[in-house]
Amino acid sequence: MAQARTLSGKELKQLLNYIAFRKHALRNRVMLLMTHFAGMRVGEIAGLRYADVLASDGAVVPEIRLSAEQTKGSRSRIVYVPDKLRKELLNYIRTYPCKQLDQPLFYSQKRYYRGYFTANTLTQLFHHLYRSAGLSGASSHSGRRTFITVLSRNGVGIRVLQALAGHRDIRTTARYIEVDDAMKRAAVELV
Repeated sequence: MAQARTLSGKELKQLLNYIAFRKHALRNRVMLLMTHFAGMRVGEIAGLRYADVLASDGAVVPEIRLSAEQTKGSRSRIVYVPDKLRKELLNYIRTYPCKQLDQPLFYSQKRYYRGYFTANTLTQLFHHLYRSAGLSGASSHSGRRTFITVLSRNGVGIRVLQALAGHRDIRTTARYIEVDDAMKRAAVELV
């Protein structure tokens, strides 16, 4: 099975521009950015509650503490939230304020059914958004692969990448990193 493709900065902008003029634009933008800016899995995003992202003072937390039930592999982990993603989340929460801290952070449009996303329904939504934006080969894992690859290009060590991704095996992390000619050229210039 082919790996999900990574996106360039230009392609991410293309995707966000496509989303901006569609139904549920803000929700979809924030969910996609959680994969690209924090390396979260779709199942982790689908399982988020307001309580996971809000501090007692109403601010967005700098670290999301995921329980074992919210993660793949049933191991709790911490997701570090960069400032630019915290701003996106704050904008979303101001637009869709919390009524109860234990309610899902992201509702699906079928509120009358269950009202929240599952990993499967969110995977399908991401696939549709990428395809509709003209980004063939991209999938729900593209943001996560892009997150890890961009950090690697910027010199972040593989052990740190492993911890950020929540991988048990460093070989899994290594498979996420897409190596291109620019990375190889930059590497040999370090000699």
